[in-house]
Amino acid sequence: MKKLVNPWMGVEGYHCFGCDPNHAHGLRMEFFEDGEDIVSFWEPNAEHQSWINTLHGGLQAAMLDEICGWVIFRKFQTGAVTSKMDIRYRKPVYTNRGKLTLRAHATEVRRNLVTVEGQIFDADGQMCTEASCLYFLFSKEKAASEMGMIECKTEDEL
Repeated sequence: MKKLVNPWMGVEGYHCFGCDPNHAHGLRMEFFEDGEDIVSFWEPNAEHQSWINTLHGGLQAAMLDEICGWVIFRKFQTGAVTSKMDIRYRKPVYTNRGKLTLRAHATEVRRNLVTVEGQIFDADGQMCTEASCLYFLFSKEKAASEMGMIECKTEDEL
């Protein structure tokens, strides 16, 4: 597995709730490339719960949208907007049972539309939540000019 370098670190105005490591209230997710998959490891705590010891569903959706978006950044080297997200909560995700693993990969490409599937696994490796996200891709030129998009690389590629 190769760690992805966050291409927005140091960019003025960058305050992503999902991946800014300096966001005081954010998720501070980091990402790795594992073949066709993008992977993230994240440990919830009591601040992230809805019901007692249960991870808030909205945070699960945010994490899945974030990791699926990083599939776009890395695999397509451009930005995108989420057009549609279908999520299925299969079993509870607990805030007191250790680190979660998130995985995502592209499943379908149609011109400038990409479908990305993502899952959340608990510390025991059981799949708890899954999502299918449809993204509208920006041209690389638009992503560079409007989003400040630069290439998404692994540490090995720097």
